[in-house]
Amino acid sequence: MTASCQYYTAKRCYNHAMKSAYTILSHLQGQPQFRYLKRHECYQKYIRLLGEKYQKAIAFVYIKQNTLFVAVTHPGFKMELNYNKEVLKDILSRFALSEKNCSMLQADKVVIFHSKYHKVPAHTEESSTVPHYYELAEGEFEVCTENAKLQEKFEAIKKNIKKNR
Repeated sequence: MTASCQYYTAKRCYNHAMKSAYTILSHLQGQPQFRYLKRHECYQKYIRLLGEKYQKAIAFVYIKQNTLFVAVTHPGFKMELNYNKEVLKDILSRFALSEKNCSMLQADKVVIFHSKYHKVPAHTEESSTVPHYYELAEGEFEVCTENAKLQEKFEAIKKNIKKNR
């Protein structure tokens, strides 16, 4: 193979200048059969604009027939977002104006519903009682008691403090 081999199509010759994953994905988003990828990215950007409280509340969003559908993770969030429909619509319209790639996001109405199909990930981490701070005490103190059981307890506390340092 010659040096000009890299100018041939990828089927015939290996191109030494490999494209990054971002370049490949952005090219795929431009294809008509993958336009939903572009919309999904816009939906995710929109949700990130809303703030942390709303990000936890919203499972997913989509637009159909000029209506923004917002699926919430819990029925309690539905009532709160119903009071803020105008805010959601306003943020969407401003986002569509400022983001050129997401100009197709236009909605006249907002519908909020509870998604029973969205599963909230279970909290599987076990909470430990180990302190997550550095122990400031040194465990050097006098025990002024004549009770043997109490004296033993204080000695155990001293050992614990020294162990956690």
